[in-house]
Amino acid sequence: MVINLKEYEKIIKSIIKGFLVYSLFKLSVYFQYIPIILFKIDINSISNKTQVILSTFSSIIVLILLTLIYYKSLKEEFKIFKNNFLKNIDIGFKCWIIGLLIMITSNLILLTIFKAGGANNENIVQTMIKALPWLMIIDTGLIAPFNEEIVFRKTLKDIFTNKWIFVIVSFLIFGSIHVIGSATTLTDYLYIIPYGALGGAFAYAYYKTDTVFTSIFLHMFHNTTLTLLSIFL
Repeated sequence: MVINLKEYEKIIKSIIKGFLVYSLFKLSVYFQYIPIILFKIDINSISNKTQVILSTFSSIIVLILLTLIYYKSLKEEFKIFKNNFLKNIDIGFKCWIIGLLIMITSNLILLTIFKAGGANNENIVQTMIKALPWLMIIDTGLIAPFNEEIVFRKTLKDIFTNKWIFVIVSFLIFGSIHVIGSATTLTDYLYIIPYGALGGAFAYAYYKTDTVFTSIFLHMFHNTTLTLLSIFL
């Protein structure tokens, strides 16, 4: 079997780039210390409202950095998304509906069979929404989906060229990142499935349309809808 040296080098570069981007995403919480230091905020008495503001600030910094890192590629993929808008949206919504059905079904199973009370990560988000709902629409509904699709979809697609490997890896990583940091019991880890279902669906939509903006759009739609429901219901 002949190894294509250029393809090999491209994959290695994508892995290194993906690792650096993921590290940026994970360490982004430290960007919150910029306003804390500038405005001399007492970290021992930060309210929920202040925490939402700090989180949004951190998300904006990450968005700017990711856009700069992938600017050329994002510009090309946006053209693909725009030029085939209706087709991309149609594919995206079909994938989202399938992912949503799997998410709802798995959540019901966790609730009825395992008596799980809800992912801790989700409980934290609900608390933040109650604190500053309008800002959470911007952060959770718009900024976070963009950042997460770049980190968990674009970087992975550059590494895994096989469709199903890309979808499965995205499923596992996206599900894990939403659960592991806040899991307190073994049952909590089962929430990797409902979170991962959407991650896999977004990955499949990205692969089918060849533009990350399809998954970004659907992710924004999903998060914004849930945030609005949390506010008004």
